[in-house]
Amino acid sequence: MFILDHQEYSFPRAASLEADLALRDFTMNALAMDDSGRLFCHPQTLQDIQARVIRPASAHSLPSDPLRAIRAARFAAQMPGFSAHPELLTAMRAVADSGALAAPYAERVGQEVQKAIAGERPGEFLRVLDRGGCLAPWLAELAGASAIPAGPPKYHDASVLEHTARVMDRLAGDALSVWMALCHDLGKATTPAEVLPRHLGHDQRGEALAQTLGERLRLPTRLIRAGADAARWHMVAGNYPDLRESTRVDLLTRLKSRGVLREMFRLEQADKARDHSAQAQADLAAILAVKLPPEDCGLGQLSAEKLRNLRIQALLHPSGTPGR
Repeated sequence: MFILDHQEYSFPRAASLEADLALRDFTMNALAMDDSGRLFCHPQTLQDIQARVIRPASAHSLPSDPLRAIRAARFAAQMPGFSAHPELLTAMRAVADSGALAAPYAERVGQEVQKAIAGERPGEFLRVLDRGGCLAPWLAELAGASAIPAGPPKYHDASVLEHTARVMDRLAGDALSVWMALCHDLGKATTPAEVLPRHLGHDQRGEALAQTLGERLRLPTRLIRAGADAARWHMVAGNYPDLRESTRVDLLTRLKSRGVLREMFRLEQADKARDHSAQAQADLAAILAVKLPPEDCGLGQLSAEKLRNLRIQALLHPSGTPGR
């Protein structure tokens, strides 16, 4: 395959056009048009497009390139209304059972993941991979998550996987926030069975899991860090109004320096329907307005501690008048 003028072209892979179309990944992609405008299709292409289903073009489609199992889930995320045909799910399970899903290069898998989180319904990416048994090995942290309750019934009515997919869908259109949503509850998949349905400490456990997942997929550093931050700090951000001023300063400073402050509070709104972004932004403006006196500058760590203390005071006494 090669790219010319931003369009992809590939050389014929078979002796006839019909045979070449059978070698495509999915029936919806198995069509071609000649210079006179005549359309040539796989026998099931038009029927499947009309039915909005994703079906392998042949029994060899997924075994010949196992990455297509992940690509199918990506298409489901990008094309609302299209669903996985039973033949696709069967083929996905067969590829997963064979162990061939580990064969593609990590970079190729990571590219599919990045396209999926930019889709219109990104949660479908996880749902289709789960139904096809293809979460492992690339998204192994979520394998089995569909059998784990997201929390006590008072607060959650879905599994960890479905809850994660729903939050991703609510954030569609913002790929960074969607990736953070995918990572935010990874720690819940490691909760001991005897503790369920509670997930104490899942935020601390999830940070390393999100880091490992992002590195396995060879994702950009910004995504890796954002995923780890989402797992570790989403619970703190979700309780923002109840935090001490010192904790607020530390949280806002960290999220601002990592470039994910807006996304973290968007995640919490999608996760728990709590919008603390206005309060957080007001507090951020207050602490950023604080300046060290000239005599306290250039003292290394001591300057940092003095600045932090002044910022805490700014939140404790918004009027600017210190208390007794």
